[in-house]
Amino acid sequence: MRVDRFLKLSRLVKRRAMAAKMVSVGAVRLNGKPVKPSVDVKAGDKIEVAFPRRLITAEVLTVDEVVLKRGGASCKIAGDRRLVENELPWRMGDERQ
Repeated sequence: MRVDRFLKLSRLVKRRAMAAKMVSVGAVRLNGKPVKPSVDVKAGDKIEVAFPRRLITAEVLTVDEVVLKRGGASCKIAGDRRLVENELPWRMGDERQ
């Protein structure tokens, strides 16, 4: 399943368009690497989502669309920390894959 679709169905991000935009600007990492919106997510992957004031780290449990649409457990939150003002969640300028 595409990373932008997973973010929407797992309810980490409210809208798919916003998820795609976040991925495009580098606010989402999959297994520690910046990705494109079309990259596939698999169970066991580690996903990091940077919001303006928060960084969420989660482990993907399932990418089964039926389970996700029914509100089943999609990921296990491994970390949720607040970012202080002007703090960057990771070094900016990293090369994209």
